[in-house]
Amino acid sequence: MGSASYVYLRWIGNKEPEEGMLEEVKDRTQSVFEVPARIMDTNERPAGAFDPARGQYSSTKILRWVLRDVPVDARKVVAITDGDLFIPVLTFVFGEAQLGGQGAVVSTARLRLDLSGLPSPSPLFRARLSKECLHELGHTFGLTHCGFSRCVMSRSNTVPDVDAKDWTLCQDCRKLLVELQKRTGDEP
Repeated sequence: MGSASYVYLRWIGNKEPEEGMLEEVKDRTQSVFEVPARIMDTNERPAGAFDPARGQYSSTKILRWVLRDVPVDARKVVAITDGDLFIPVLTFVFGEAQLGGQGAVVSTARLRLDLSGLPSPSPLFRARLSKECLHELGHTFGLTHCGFSRCVMSRSNTVPDVDAKDWTLCQDCRKLLVELQKRTGDEP
């Protein structure tokens, strides 16, 4: 496997993360992708990613910033932020990843809320966050969106879409992941 062996989870929020939240995402990451994961302790925040006109953060700018400082033993880095994310062509995104690359970013902002805009219970929020982190991580391993709505790799345009997903890859995506890892030498 070489020296790049860990998936790093990096909190870059404005507030402290909910206790145990990153550990839960780490455990799910290790279970679904069968790779060791670590939580990266940092207090740094990306400068210039906030767009005052939109009141949101550019997921692309955050992703570029994250990729400037990747640990030498990192296979992948998933940044998790409490800032609301956007890309120019969409009102918001839950996350963004490099397809077949090393980095991803996921926002907790919209995952925390129910359809009426009120905070969701912590277990529901954590389930959503885990699913979206796994989804974006799947993209870094080369997986694209899946047509099976229960697969963690299915597209999520709304919070109910996220809620409808399972934690896991469907049989087809699991098979494709193994093939992609063999082809790229990115096997666990």
